[in-house]
Amino acid sequence: EGRQILGFFVGHASGIEIWRDRTAWSVAGTHDAKHTNAAAAGLTVLAGRSAHAQAAGNSEWQPRRHEEDDWLDRIPGVHRFVFDTTSPEGFAEALSFANNYLAANKSGYGLNDADLAVVIVARHSSTAFAYTDGMWARHGALLAQRTGFVDPTTKQPPTVNVHRIRLDGLLARGVHLAVCQMATRNHAGIIAKAAGTDTDTIYKELVANLLSNAHMVPAGVVAVNRAQERGYSFVHAG
Repeated sequence: EGRQILGFFVGHASGIEIWRDRTAWSVAGTHDAKHTNAAAAGLTVLAGRSAHAQAAGNSEWQPRRHEEDDWLDRIPGVHRFVFDTTSPEGFAEALSFANNYLAANKSGYGLNDADLAVVIVARHSSTAFAYTDGMWARHGALLAQRTGFVDPTTKQPPTVNVHRIRLDGLLARGVHLAVCQMATRNHAGIIAKAAGTDTDTIYKELVANLLSNAHMVPAGVVAVNRAQERGYSFVHAG
C-alpha cells in the first residue's frame, strides 16, 4: 500500500501484476510463494520476448557494398539524386529535370552545384547519348536503329550527339553519367556485324569515347539499384 510504481504495465501472470521500468522487471502483489514463482516464470518469458524484439529492431538489413560502386560515394554533395532513363525522350527529360534540380536548390536553398550529387543513368535506348560526337559521326545510323531516333533538326539519322551541348553544361557542373555496359555491348554487336569486324573491337572503341564524368556500369538497372542503396533519391525520367 502506498507504493509508487514507475514504469509501464506489461501484463498479468497468475494474478500478479508485472511491470517494467527502463532498467528492470518487477513483480507486484501479495500472493504466496506458489503464485509468486509462477509470476516470476511469466516475467521471464515476457522479458525474453522483449529482449528478442529489441534485438530484432536493432539489426536492420544493410546492403552489401562493392568497390565497383564506390564512385557513387566520391561525388560530393549533401543531397543525392539519380535520374533513370531508358529512351531518347526520357534522356532529354532527365537533362531538363537535372538542370531544374540544380537551379531550384540554388534559388530556394542557397546550395551550390558542389552541394548536390546528381547521376543520370543512360541505359537501354538512351545509352548512346553517353558517347561522343565522334561515335555518332561514325555509327549514328546504327546507334539510332533500334528506336528510329532522328536528329530533331535534320530529321535524318544523327551524325552528332544531339544532347552534347546541354550535357556538356551539366557535366561541367558536376553531374555524372552511369552508362549501361550491356546496352553498349549490344550496340557494339550491331555495329560489328554491319562492319564485318569483331564486337570486342567496337566495344573498346565505344568505351574509349564516353563523355566526361561517365562511368561504365555492368548494367544500367544495377546502377539504379546501387545508387539507391547508397542514399540517392530516385526518379524515372522515361
